[in-house]
Amino acid sequence: MKYLAPRPEPNASGMLRLPAHPVAGLAGTSLKHEHLPAILADVKQTGFFEVHAENYMGAGGPPHDALTRIRLSYPVSLHGVCMSIGGPEPLDKTHLGRFQALVDRYEPALVSEHLAWSTHDTTYFNDLLPLPYTLATLARVADHIDEVQEAIGRPILLENPSTYVLFAESTMNETDFIRELVRRTGCGLLLDINNVFVSATNHGYAALAYLADFPLEHVGEIHLAGHAEQADDEGDLLLIDSHDGPVADAVWTLFGVVIGHCGPIPTLVEWDSAIPDWPVLKAEATAAQAILDRHATSAIRDRTHAGA
Repeated sequence: MKYLAPRPEPNASGMLRLPAHPVAGLAGTSLKHEHLPAILADVKQTGFFEVHAENYMGAGGPPHDALTRIRLSYPVSLHGVCMSIGGPEPLDKTHLGRFQALVDRYEPALVSEHLAWSTHDTTYFNDLLPLPYTLATLARVADHIDEVQEAIGRPILLENPSTYVLFAESTMNETDFIRELVRRTGCGLLLDINNVFVSATNHGYAALAYLADFPLEHVGEIHLAGHAEQADDEGDLLLIDSHDGPVADAVWTLFGVVIGHCGPIPTLVEWDSAIPDWPVLKAEATAAQAILDRHATSAIRDRTHAGA
């Protein structure tokens, strides 16, 4: 007999009341439309799925049909990429309204955005651009985070950037800037470990030193992804946060260090171009889940021994 998911009922706002799915300790993947048939046919599939909010800002159609089917059975993480929280201009109220509508519609387990900017006047850039770390920037970004959180009625997770340039006018380092944003706004953090490795390599500092100074106690989600190697104009190694391949060994190592310190935080494997077949992406999430499970088991064993 074919399994039919229960039909969700409307909530007080007239939206569908969707089932609650726990996300703690789970590994997930980006949701790609070409993988939908394989996912729905996989009776052993676990974990959660993350979508870019901007891909679902239309009123309906196949994208919403697919996401609704996934959301009935799995936790969903809503990841914004175009809010331009770090930009100098006011937030786009229309865009923010559409983002709020998605949060209301799908009740995601996790909601996140980037510490970056991507707009100027009416132009949207297909990139996440860096910003100087100054007190003026801090105040503006904090105001933008407050505006988003007030609109959606919940804290967001802010993602650390991958960077290729540094600003001479910066008066604080990235980790201090992020720590102060958390203090001022009450937001959480999305720690992208691939971004840490990319930025550390490009700028010549130690990724472990960055993580040692990062406010890990506020991390609510982790991202893992692949990166590409290029050469800059001087012939030196330049890493690009490309999301077009498997997670690198060095990033897996850093992930193990972070999970060993923080415990099994929900972890998402991003793969956004050169999309592989579903079993390849699922294997990356399975590898992440094994690390999460191993540290969860160790933590339980340590607590048991401590109470003996």
